[in-house]
Amino acid sequence: MPEASLAAVFLVGLLGGVHCAGMCGGIVSALSSQPGAQAQRWSLHLAYNLGRIASYAAAGAIAGSIAGVGLLFRDVLPLQTILYALANVMLILLGLYLAGWSSLVARLESAGLGLWKRISPYTRRLLPADTLPRAAALGALWGWLPCGLVYSVLAVALVSGSAASGALTMLAFGLGTAPNLLFAGLLLVKARKLFQAAAFRTLSGAVVLGFGVAGLADASQLTEQIRRGILCFA
Repeated sequence: MPEASLAAVFLVGLLGGVHCAGMCGGIVSALSSQPGAQAQRWSLHLAYNLGRIASYAAAGAIAGSIAGVGLLFRDVLPLQTILYALANVMLILLGLYLAGWSSLVARLESAGLGLWKRISPYTRRLLPADTLPRAAALGALWGWLPCGLVYSVLAVALVSGSAASGALTMLAFGLGTAPNLLFAGLLLVKARKLFQAAAFRTLSGAVVLGFGVAGLADASQLTEQIRRGILCFA
């Protein structure tokens, strides 16, 4: 996965983390209300987020391996070009979402409702998440909550070309979402206000969109680059 794309999905996670904090608000509030010292609550939040990010990385590995099967056939250059172009189209859509110019990404959330209905009963068994293993397990399950933002980045991971690249893509995204969830759980209001500021979101969305446009512009030259060994997906 090109470094620019990893930077872009990290930024998507960082800016879209406000949306994630809203979806996970009940869980992070429950973790914050656990009795004990502030350091203990920090540990619970970190364990929860590590579990959640691990699920993102696992989903990315699965998605990347699916595309990787097709890319085993190195002579199928048009397929590689199409996948590369699709990844950058998704970055453009994510940039539009972050900037507040399109809500198309949010419409993808219905895709995972069936899976979530099977998983959600297990999350209730882990409450209260008052130990590190329980908090980590809760995060690992909550990572499969239907989320249009996650699914959009997962589409980028799908076209990354390998399980490792897919996992790395989702790991970068997951790390980007972590600050907002920690801020939400530990009531760091001033830090959250920065990420919620319209000007900041518009600028960052434009940056992500720019990554996608630049990548899409390069797609026409991708076939020749692959032939020369300049660029590969894995």
